Amino acid sequence: TGSGTEGSSHFLQEGQVLDHHASCTSLYKKPFVESFEETPLLVAVLTYMGYGILTIFGYLRDFLRDWKFEKCHLAREREEQKDFVPLYQDFENFYTRNLYMRIRDNWNRPICSVPGAKMDLLERVTPDYNWTFEHTGNVLKDVINMGSYNYLGFAENTGTCADAASECTVKYGVGVSSTRQEIGNLDKHEELEILVARFLGVESSMAFGMGFATNSMNIPALTGKGCLILSDELNHASLVLGARLSGSTIRVFKHNNMQSLEKLLRDAIVHGQPRTHRPWKKILILVEGIYSMEGSIVRLPEVIALKKKYKAYLYLDEAHSIGALGPRGRGVVDYFGLDPSDVDIMMGTFTKSFGAAGGYIGGKKELIDYLRLHSHSTVYATSMSPPIIQQIITSMKCIMGEDGSTLGQERLCQLSENTTYFRRRLHEMGFIIYGNNDSPVVPLMLYMPAKIGAFGREMLKRNIGTVVVGFPATPIIESRARFCVSAAHTREMLDKALNAISEVGDLLQLKYSRKNRHGNEGSDSFSFLESHQD
Repeated sequence: TGSGTEGSSHFLQEGQVLDHHASCTSLYKKPFVESFEETPLLVAVLTYMGYGILTIFGYLRDFLRDWKFEKCHLAREREEQKDFVPLYQDFENFYTRNLYMRIRDNWNRPICSVPGAKMDLLERVTPDYNWTFEHTGNVLKDVINMGSYNYLGFAENTGTCADAASECTVKYGVGVSSTRQEIGNLDKHEELEILVARFLGVESSMAFGMGFATNSMNIPALTGKGCLILSDELNHASLVLGARLSGSTIRVFKHNNMQSLEKLLRDAIVHGQPRTHRPWKKILILVEGIYSMEGSIVRLPEVIALKKKYKAYLYLDEAHSIGALGPRGRGVVDYFGLDPSDVDIMMGTFTKSFGAAGGYIGGKKELIDYLRLHSHSTVYATSMSPPIIQQIITSMKCIMGEDGSTLGQERLCQLSENTTYFRRRLHEMGFIIYGNNDSPVVPLMLYMPAKIGAFGREMLKRNIGTVVVGFPATPIIESRARFCVSAAHTREMLDKALNAISEVGDLLQLKYSRKNRHGNEGSDSFSFLESHQD
């Protein structure tokens, strides 16, 4: 009897999984595939060993610094303040002193040109192992830029956008020197907000001078004590900060995992607030369109279905997806062919696809009117600069085709083609790459700490500018190089970059993938994992 009950239970669970899979699949109008290949065990062990050795040497060097055998360049307490409570926490800076400092030359490189498809870098050297840098006066010319978020190639100093921004600067000047609520509200601001609302397909919108502050200052205006925020574990720091500043209760669900999100929603409805068990005043789900470190795309159809089922609100951050996804460049909502009204708060930035600065929030008119009065970004922050506004207006009209040309549509198509080609070639070479097939953010896994610095330096030797990322921005064993594909990249540029990546990959032994490579029968060259598998 026991085994029979066990068997029927097993079939019931299997049936529930199949039903869930079928219901999820019905929400998508096209295949939705993402790849997160597991870290090889040997690589993981060697990575932990690498960090362990660096930590041991770090403590040894700190010991030598304490005994004055080695000079310490970091800020320290003055002798006359030695009895004060310490201003600098030495232990908190351990990673910076002993690990980050070894590879610091890979970041903050000074650029002396437009950061377009190619850029010029100032050469610098360090006489003291990356504690300080000196410029040599030489310039590294025509470095292929594989790191900027210039998805549609609007970061340029020639063309219609640059000309329009120049004319706007002559007419309005550069700064406004006031807030929107005082005398800093220009006709250009209102023109931009009307255009953004039309672009997004929402009732109203408002613009802010800083993308980070758009999240961190507006979320506290939307939720507070007695409210619940459900946040994806890989959300951007601006979303995390905004949630913390709001004073709301925060619960984190596994990345893009709808079962984890639904469990939190169900528990929130059933149990209510801690201790009192009163219903939550508000439940707000925070997600991003494209996750900038993973290259993954949010499962928006499923999130919207859950949001409707449990009567929650949805806050969608489209910083990386607006302009970069969808047949019309309208972001992840356009990509999935969904109704913009199903997203309560649509947030995005102008810093990526539009080649400008600032951010926006779009939604119902009542929401925007409320934020105009209660958002710290509106009440206290200086208005957006006029030439920046003009850059956004011109580039947005270009994407919409309202400039009388097909340039915008051509760039959208070019970005899609470049993304597919770049990802396919990397996979064929045998690298482990993360994310969605359609995402222009392409993380290439490096893993070991020594390879972070080595990869960045070797790529620069081959005239390719890349971004390398390690702990704490990523999990400790998941260091990576992050490439951002642009519509401005030509096939020749991509091929040159790919050849350099392959060469450096062989040199540093980075081709970790155990999946079938190009030329193997019975497997698609992508051989991506299905996104619906957990």
